[in-house]
Order: sequence, then C-alpha cells, then structure tokens
Amino acid sequence: MTTSPAPVRPFVVGIVGGGQLARMMYEASIGLGVRVALLAEGPDVSAAQVVHDVTVGDYTDAETLRAFAARCDVITFDHEHVPTGLLRDLEASGTAVRPGPDALIHAQDKVVMRDRLSAAGIPCPAYRVVADADALRTFGDETGWPVIAKTSRGGYDGKGVWKIDAPDQADEPFAALGGLSAGAEILAEEYVDFARELSALVVRSPSGQAVAYPVSESVQRDGICVETTTPAPGLTEEQAVAAEALALQVAGELGVVGVLAVELMERRDGTVVVNELAMRPHNTGHWSIDGAHTSQFENHLRAVLDLPLGDPGTRDPWTVMGNVLGGSEPDLPSTLLHCFARDRRLRVQLYGKEVKPGRKVGHVTAYGDDLVEVRRRARHAAGYLMGDHDA
Repeated sequence: MTTSPAPVRPFVVGIVGGGQLARMMYEASIGLGVRVALLAEGPDVSAAQVVHDVTVGDYTDAETLRAFAARCDVITFDHEHVPTGLLRDLEASGTAVRPGPDALIHAQDKVVMRDRLSAAGIPCPAYRVVADADALRTFGDETGWPVIAKTSRGGYDGKGVWKIDAPDQADEPFAALGGLSAGAEILAEEYVDFARELSALVVRSPSGQAVAYPVSESVQRDGICVETTTPAPGLTEEQAVAAEALALQVAGELGVVGVLAVELMERRDGTVVVNELAMRPHNTGHWSIDGAHTSQFENHLRAVLDLPLGDPGTRDPWTVMGNVLGGSEPDLPSTLLHCFARDRRLRVQLYGKEVKPGRKVGHVTAYGDDLVEVRRRARHAAGYLMGDHDA
C-alpha cells in the first residue's frame, strides 16, 4: 500500500503596506511560485486590488501585526513606517523580518542615518539637529544661506522639507513640527548646489550576496521624481563604479536585506553626497521591470527568500522611466489606445489609483539605443496619460 506524499505548503511572504510597490512585488512573486499575504490600509488600495490574500488592518497595532505575521514565513515592506519596536517584538517571537528593524531605523530617522553614515566615513552634507529657530539661524550663519531644514521622521515626496533662504524664514519648520510624526526633530543641512540627482540601487541577501543596478539619473520636481534615465548620461565608468561601491558599502554597513536605494546629489565637481535612503523597491528602480534582466521587485523577493540574486544589467543601452502624476485625464486606460498605437515598444504600469492632482498613478518605460528618441517617447507617453496631448 502506497501513501500519498504530504501536500507542499507554499512559502508565504507577508508584505506590510498596500501601495503600488506591493502591487508590483506581487506580480514578481507569481513566476517564483511564492504566495503573498498583504496587510493593507484599506480594501481598495493599489495592491489589495490584485492580491488574493488580504488582511485590512492597522500596521501600527501590535496585535494586528502579530496575527498577520503568524501566517507568514517572512515579512517585508511596501514602506518604512512600521514602528521598529513592533518589528523587534516580531523578531523576538521568531518571525523573519527583512529588512530588519536595526537596518530600517536608518530609513525612518534621518538623524540616525546621518550619524551612522558619517561615522562610517560615507559622504553626507554638513548637518546639525537644531532645537529652535535661533539654532537654525546659527547653523545658517556658519554654513551659509540658504540651508535645508528637514523633519527627522515622516517626510516623503518633498513633504517635511524646507529650503530656508534667509534668517527671517527660520521659524517655518518649527511652526509645522506639531503636525509631524511623534518624536520628530528638525535637521538642518547645508544647501548642496548639485548638478543633478543620482540613484544607486543595490540588493543584498541575508547570506551577504549583493548586486548593483546601473546608476540612474533622476529628475525631481517639487520633491517628486518625474523621470529617470538609466544609465546616468555622462557618468564616467570610474564615477559609476564608485557610486555603486558606495551603495554596496551602505548596504553592508547597515545590514540591509532586500533593495536599498541610495539617493545621491552630484556636486558640480563630480563628487557625490548621500541625500536619502530607502529600504524597499524604489521609484527610481521602476525602469528595471522592463529595462533590466531581473527587476528590482524580483530581486527584492529573491533577497527576502535568500535565493541567488538575478542579473541587474540592462537589456538596451538606454532606458527612460516617466512617472504619471494625476492630471486632467481621469480615465487612464482610455489613453492607452493612442499610446500603444503610437509606440508599440512602450511599456505602461497603471496602479489602479483614483486620479488626483500630483498623485503617482502609474509610470511608462521606453528603451532603445538612441537616448534622445527614447526620452522623447517616454515624455510623450507620460504627458499624454496626464492629459497633455501635445507633450
């Protein structure tokens, strides 16, 4: 008499946060045969529209998070906002959390990040925690005006960041402090007159394997990324290798597991300083879905599962990703007729979000061997989706 083999239980990756990053992570999980469970903020958020196993709940509630994690083999994130104390409790109970709280704190708190990176010799702007407007004025007098003021916690897409041009504006960030995250401080930084912004994206697994994607040039408008070009035009091989090595150094220093995006400011002399860190798939890596041999989303999951990482190299000489921000076109799928008829190689990702002014609702990707033409194609498609039919 033969016995039937026991059924194989699929490995479950729990993703906290239901935004577009989780949605695209889920797409990458399908080919890997991995089951995804989602802890979402609401039933209709971007990822909850496509993931089958959805728990709607508050990720800051200990019991909700604990019950969700109990169903999962490993936990990862769509965002960096889960309190690290809760994540330490999960680790103590045996849950694998990737990236772990000891790494994630450096993406949650800019003061912690600046102190750690500076101690490791990684280039950062001059900075200081300032307790009040007088201290901010003193910092500005010492380093020169203008200066940048940031909330240490909770800022994103340009929110919680102020350019302070003169001493009489120094009260502005402190007036907003009461509405910011609990425990937030004001961080003063030198104003870097940068030539451009770059993004060095790397992926690291628990066993220590790491890969680096080609460095991208990013264009920001009002604190929001609107376009990336990969590889960054005009970057010498020496500069590119140095930026990739810096990002790999940060990942190793902080013990990151998964994707780490190191946003850099390139000074006019060609040197770089670290601006921000993100420990999750990142907007500046969306080009990799269609432009790289292995997307950032697949490699993030591979890292979380401690699988060998995939090739991060490009498929074509140039890849341009354009973000689609909410504009005058409310019905995005209807615009695809024009976009695809005009450009058969165009790739589009729509996030299932209601169109609101300035909101990230999708992105387009174009690739090829002529940068001018590739950029023109991406800009036209992104513009058309935003309602600018003459883009």
